[in-house]
Amino acid sequence: MEDFCIQYINNIPYKLKSPFDFSFIKQYGEVFKIYDDQDSGNICFGVKNADKKYFIKFAGAPTEQYSGKPEDAIARLKSAVPIYQDLAHPNLIRFIKAEEVEKGFATIFEWTDAECMGKMYPMSREKFLQMPDSKRIEVFNDILAFHIHVIKQGYVAIDFYDSSILYDFGTKKTLICDIDLYEKVPYINTMGRMWGSSRFMSPEEFTLGADIDEITNVYLIGATAFALFGGEKDRSIEKWRLSDELYKVALKAVDDNRDKRQQSLSEFECEWNRACLNKL
Repeated sequence: MEDFCIQYINNIPYKLKSPFDFSFIKQYGEVFKIYDDQDSGNICFGVKNADKKYFIKFAGAPTEQYSGKPEDAIARLKSAVPIYQDLAHPNLIRFIKAEEVEKGFATIFEWTDAECMGKMYPMSREKFLQMPDSKRIEVFNDILAFHIHVIKQGYVAIDFYDSSILYDFGTKKTLICDIDLYEKVPYINTMGRMWGSSRFMSPEEFTLGADIDEITNVYLIGATAFALFGGEKDRSIEKWRLSDELYKVALKAVDDNRDKRQQSLSEFECEWNRACLNKL
């Protein structure tokens, strides 16, 4: 037997482990999109209200992909609110408000029509990866600038990967989403294997008791460069699309030895920009 049930809003199907009343969603507008395949315990809705569109992230329902307790998902989503407030930035999706609703918790964001780079959205990813290298470099620079901002605000990025990267082809703008698990520094790995995609994770994110800090995020940025311009986990120069100089900067950033990486995102930025000036 299937271990989930299917419900509908406006003839749009979505899966849950057991029935849940989502009639309250209509207070936000008319649902036109549902994302029910998250493993975070959240279910997300695109809604339209007059000429405005919103993205609603809700925790508290028995989502099909989540193995934890709904109350834990609620607690995580609540704790994410100050993160979006503290890290507000032109390249971060715009947080509007949050509230307790219908035995759960909802966060409301401005909707974007941006395409996602994540592997779980293959058509969107293909469009993203068809962009010319010059445009991808702009996207990468936006991601780097945002994470320098993250560090300056006293945070460290956790669980950032390609599904967090969006590009709006209409407005030609990079957007970042899903920063729910970013943490204030100092932060120590208390889990062993932390949240995230292994394609973007440093060795310390698998090591209980390790410091998770700016040098960890240097690795993240290097991994992001290989996702955009190389072979992701295959970091051979044969897979690299840009110059040898830029390859060396990215490869240094993903060194398993923390001491051999750039020691700050600003140092990475300086080396990257210098290599860009030499030759793309």
